[in-house]
Amino acid sequence: MSLSEEEIRRFFRIHKTLHQMLNDRGYIVTESETGMTHEQFVDKYGEDMKREDLVTLKIKRNDDSDKLIVFFPGETKIGIKQLRPYIARMESEKIFRAIFVIKQDFTPFALESLKTTSSKIHLEIFKVRSSFF
Repeated sequence: MSLSEEEIRRFFRIHKTLHQMLNDRGYIVTESETGMTHEQFVDKYGEDMKREDLVTLKIKRNDDSDKLIVFFPGETKIGIKQLRPYIARMESEKIFRAIFVIKQDFTPFALESLKTTSSKIHLEIFKVRSSFF
C-alpha cells in the first residue's frame, strides 16, 4: 500500500529536519542527506516506505565512539514491552544516545524504567502531531 503524497511529504520534512539537526550537533551527515530533494527521497525510500526504513545511525565527527540512532517506532504508545528491543539493540551496538520520533508519549512506567535501567543511555523524544504518522 502506497502512502499518500501528504504522508510522504511529512516523512521527507522529518528526515530533512533530523539530518540538519544532527549535522548542527556535530554528527557526520553527508550533503546528499541534508540536500536531498523530495524526489530523491521518494526514489530512495519508495512510496510505500516503512518507519523502519528511516532508522538512522550517526557518528560524531571527532569521536567515533559517540554514536546516535534515530528510531521511528510504529506503535501508538511506547511501553516497556515495545521499548525493550530498541534498548537491546542500543546495548548490543554500544550506542548510548537515541532519538525516538513517535506519535504519542512513552508510558510513565516506560519513562521511569529508563531512568533506572541505565544512567549511560540518553534518549530524546520527538513527538510528531499528525493523524497519519
